[in-house]
Amino acid sequence: MTAPHKDTPDHLGIFAALGVFDGVHKGHRAVIDAVKREAAARGLSSAVISFRAHPQTVLHPETPFPMLTSPEERAFLLQQTGIDQTIFLDFTFEMSKLSAYDFLKVLSSRFQVKGLVIGYDHRFGHNRAEGFDDYVRYGHELGIEIIHTGELISDAGPVSSSIIRKHLLQGDVATANRLLSYPYTLHGKVVDGFKVGRTIDFPTANIAIDYPDKLIPANGVYAVQAVLCDGSKHDAMLNIGHRPTLNRPDDYSIEAHIFDFSGDLYGQEISVELIEYLRPEQKFADTTALRAQLIADKENTRNILSKITDL
Repeated sequence: MTAPHKDTPDHLGIFAALGVFDGVHKGHRAVIDAVKREAAARGLSSAVISFRAHPQTVLHPETPFPMLTSPEERAFLLQQTGIDQTIFLDFTFEMSKLSAYDFLKVLSSRFQVKGLVIGYDHRFGHNRAEGFDDYVRYGHELGIEIIHTGELISDAGPVSSSIIRKHLLQGDVATANRLLSYPYTLHGKVVDGFKVGRTIDFPTANIAIDYPDKLIPANGVYAVQAVLCDGSKHDAMLNIGHRPTLNRPDDYSIEAHIFDFSGDLYGQEISVELIEYLRPEQKFADTTALRAQLIADKENTRNILSKITDL
């Protein structure tokens, strides 16, 4: 059992990790494991101190910053790690002006932070001008033990949120999933579409993504698993893009064809776990040629999904 995740501190003191933790990927989990070990050794509560919004979206609101996870997804994923509590802060422009020393002082006084695990590349404070040696010095003065962790190198290479974003934007969900340790997932509500798919025996659920800052992977066709609101999971394939065969260049959609399913999903919530990239979007001569390709895509998807194992 884990303690409830909350916005209030543990009054016995906490040993924490600090960061956005977008994606809660393998590197984050290594840091969290270190926090749990250090907290247990000192009889303290383990915690993650995160931000509801990425600091970049506050400091540069004019520039879109795609996120791997919504705040709700991050809270859920963090809870699954077994951390005692998650503390979400609202990052503000005023907070960005705090020096590293002043920010550590806030953590000490407001949240009773007694120890902090710092990721290998994590920096904080105004303009991120100070480094780990400075944090250690400030921590010693404030009664906060500061510990550094090294970079995690997985079998798929270095692990970071920015690297995972790059893989997804290239359509390489298989590598992204290995770095995350779970399938990258899109969430949303099923909305009305043009209903062309049903005319060629490939009805689709058109998905309106519920988190506006969610990173959408590269256009193309993917092998996926769809999770419906009743919790049932179904093999499916997903198309992201402009459906060029239909000659609607301004039309952009995210639509899933769910295998062996019949029913009305309009207005319902759906999650789509991306497993593997099949092919880029392409323009076919007509819907007959498109249907032939979709049949091949479906067979390929079934073959891929029959072999998936836990990440």
